[in-house]
Amino acid sequence: MDRAEIVRMLEEIAPPLLALDFDVGRTGLIVEGSTKVKKVCCALDATVNVAKRAVDLGVDMLVVHHTPLFTPVTSVTGENARLLGVLLSNEINLYVMHTNFDRAGSGINDTLADMLCLSSRVQMSLGVIGNCPMSLNEVSNILGPLRVYGGIPDFSFLAIVGGSGFSLDLIEEACSLGATSFLSSELKHSVIRSSHIPLLESTHYALENPGMRSLSERMGWEFIDDPPSLSMAI
Repeated sequence: MDRAEIVRMLEEIAPPLLALDFDVGRTGLIVEGSTKVKKVCCALDATVNVAKRAVDLGVDMLVVHHTPLFTPVTSVTGENARLLGVLLSNEINLYVMHTNFDRAGSGINDTLADMLCLSSRVQMSLGVIGNCPMSLNEVSNILGPLRVYGGIPDFSFLAIVGGSGFSLDLIEEACSLGATSFLSSELKHSVIRSSHIPLLESTHYALENPGMRSLSERMGWEFIDDPPSLSMAI
């Protein structure tokens, strides 16, 4: 298949105009490889490990959620050099769909809402609110260990934001829509002190990886897992 045809497909799934302002220039085809694409795979992050695995799989295009080139590049060193070396030497295209896929139908947040069986859904500017019929233990069994702040969570109208979504603006928006608890990742102490509803903290990977896996399954593509190393101290 021609690369341009796959790009058009991906833009239909997650239209570029859905991306938030800070993502301008950071989504879409950010590394050009072969113009003919026989095999595509998905991952959450474009790590060196993922790129090497893509080579082993004979992949021509890697579709990820997080761009590895978020800040302007003035030198190519370290992990960027190793990653780009693998991609360019093997003519692998790198395509990024970030906040546009967060906000797209059947994207990151909708996948998470499906996992938690949310009903009566209300869309936020970034995220979803709905009734979650699960217990705290059941949610933890799906997402892994959770940190809970602000009392016993009430899941009757749970707000979820995949990735790093603990901004006061988003929490206030969720509260204005009737949210009774808020689930996201990478929570700051100042936000804990300012929230009027319970906050549940998962990991960035646990909340966003399922969306990329779901995309790969929907498209019939390979998926590469590459979770950060995590150990629990006792």
